[in-house]
Amino acid sequence: MIIDERMYAFINSMDTGNPAWLNELEEEALQNEVPIIRTDMQSFLRFLLAAGKPKKILEVGTAIGFSALLMSEYAGPECQITTIEKYEKRIPIAKENFKRFGREHQITLLEGDAADILKELEGPYDMIFMDAAKGQYIHFLPEVLRLLPEGGLLVSDNVLQDGDVAESRFAVTRRNRTIHARMRDYLYTLKHHEQLVTAILAVGDGITLSVKRNTDIQ
Repeated sequence: MIIDERMYAFINSMDTGNPAWLNELEEEALQNEVPIIRTDMQSFLRFLLAAGKPKKILEVGTAIGFSALLMSEYAGPECQITTIEKYEKRIPIAKENFKRFGREHQITLLEGDAADILKELEGPYDMIFMDAAKGQYIHFLPEVLRLLPEGGLLVSDNVLQDGDVAESRFAVTRRNRTIHARMRDYLYTLKHHEQLVTAILAVGDGITLSVKRNTDIQ
């Protein structure tokens, strides 16, 4: 938990929630221990979609399709969503959920490794939502930037690793040190990249918001 649990509970108590069908899917995910975006991140995504009104969204990391379905609900029926997933056990579940809730014509699921698929996409995408393997964010970034137009929004979830990213590499377990180093590199790159204006926020498990800017304007 990045912020005080009491404050976190207070903020979430104000949330208006999602439609019943999304709540049903969220409950199923929790029962099956499938990680999905947290309540405050859901609220923040709803805000971003209402403010930005993206027409084309790319999601890296589908899981069972919860966040793609949430975005389809709040971005509106004209928005087309492309989502990438490589975990074979979750792909059929996500596809079934898109069909089950009548969004299979709005959401396209691409099966395979995002590192390969991103190179094949043409874009541009008004918004890109990164919610895949955290240690791969830094490797995905060059292709993500290629697919993002000027003024486009990159949203990266779970960047603070429950606060571990702020710790010394020796304070995290040995098996997590590679991810720790890569995430620090990713955050530094986002904040210092000449094409991006980035904010790091303690929402959920930490997010970044990056807007691609016109580098011709100083």
